[in-house]
Amino acid sequence: MHVMTRFFTPFVRWNVLWQAGVFLLVLTLSACGQDKHGQSGVEPRPNIILIFSDDVGIGDIHCTGGPFSTPNIDALAKGGMLFENCYSTPLCGPSRCQTLTGRYPFRTGLINNNSDNSIQPDREVMIPTVLKKAGYATACSGKWGQMSLGPIEWGFDESMMFSNGKGGRYWLDKANGDYLLNGKPTAAPGKYFPDLSHEYVVDFIERHKDGPFFVYYPMSHSHGPILPTPDSKPGADATRLYADNIEYMDKLVGRLMGELDRLHLRGKTLVIFTGDNGTARFGIEAGANVNGRPISGQKGTMLEGGSRVPLIANWPGTTPAGTANRDLIDFSDFFATFASLAGAPLPEGVVLDSRSFAGQIEGRKGEPRDWVYVELNGNSYVRDARFKLTNKGEMFDLSNAPFEEKPVAADSTDSAALAARPALQKVLNDHPTAPGEENNKKAKKKAKKKARRNA
Repeated sequence: MHVMTRFFTPFVRWNVLWQAGVFLLVLTLSACGQDKHGQSGVEPRPNIILIFSDDVGIGDIHCTGGPFSTPNIDALAKGGMLFENCYSTPLCGPSRCQTLTGRYPFRTGLINNNSDNSIQPDREVMIPTVLKKAGYATACSGKWGQMSLGPIEWGFDESMMFSNGKGGRYWLDKANGDYLLNGKPTAAPGKYFPDLSHEYVVDFIERHKDGPFFVYYPMSHSHGPILPTPDSKPGADATRLYADNIEYMDKLVGRLMGELDRLHLRGKTLVIFTGDNGTARFGIEAGANVNGRPISGQKGTMLEGGSRVPLIANWPGTTPAGTANRDLIDFSDFFATFASLAGAPLPEGVVLDSRSFAGQIEGRKGEPRDWVYVELNGNSYVRDARFKLTNKGEMFDLSNAPFEEKPVAADSTDSAALAARPALQKVLNDHPTAPGEENNKKAKKKAKKKARRNA
């Protein structure tokens, strides 16, 4: 027995060491094979907060050239990445639908603010449904107008929203209705809805701080009517009130970042700040300029000022601080980006227009777009780094955008324009613009009045 023990002891030791080595090798290969953001990945999946301001263009935020004081949003850019070429659909409803579905208007049918019933849960998939399958708790707080049903029907676990497209956006009273909490009317007379919305977001985050969570935060600011904020002084004129609203929006962003710090969640949370479309008429004189220069277009137009919006990504410890990125981004891209970061599979059997920019957020090159596509109610264009081509055949040189869009003649001999046109035209051919609809009641009334005047 003693001889046999001496014979087998080295063998047993060698066998144990060999098995341990194989086990470590398997673990290493397994980790390398996982998606970076998968549940078993090297890095944890981030919490995601998408702050979606209303009618806030590049001329409204200080760090993108606007004249207003926005120190908290500026701090997000200073501590993260500013995307300089982000394009929305130039109107609320289609913009939000494109964000949440990852699909262009001609695919969903939501081509203006009056075609909301074209999208239904049995035909479209929204971001919360995808993220919930990856274990995320999801909430929506703020504006849901111009889209069918409500956030809960579209897959959000919880929601708080003002009760319709107009009433209750800011100050709540019996005249403009209650807000809706998980679809149920809830009274709060005399309260300022943006404050309530902020408190709801903070409460949701506290209850789900162990994560991961996704918060879609479509803010009230700074859609009209432009009303006094809790910080406004009596007698403030329209220009001052507009500035008050931009500054109060910035204040709420700062308060939210403070709460994330308090809960020790900043390094675990990706915060995205953007605007749903360009500056609206309420702020066009004060906000539609960059570094003192007026920009081309505003909300509702197919010009740069209609769609070019601020986009900031901030994820401390992951997003390179104080960086600017000139890649083209459009609003369909949020869908694939969030799915990638969450380690969630994209829905099957759905044609997505979305391209992930998760790589750029993490400081890598990623897979940048060559073009973005913008569509609204029968009009569309495709834009690359320099040129824009519309579905009406008009071409523009955007070398001096967002201040100027210089027409390019059809018979132009400019070599760069000649080279760009076929590629842009192919994109338009592959993206057939949905026919426009003249179903806006206000537009019809204006047309009738104009016809009577001209009769």
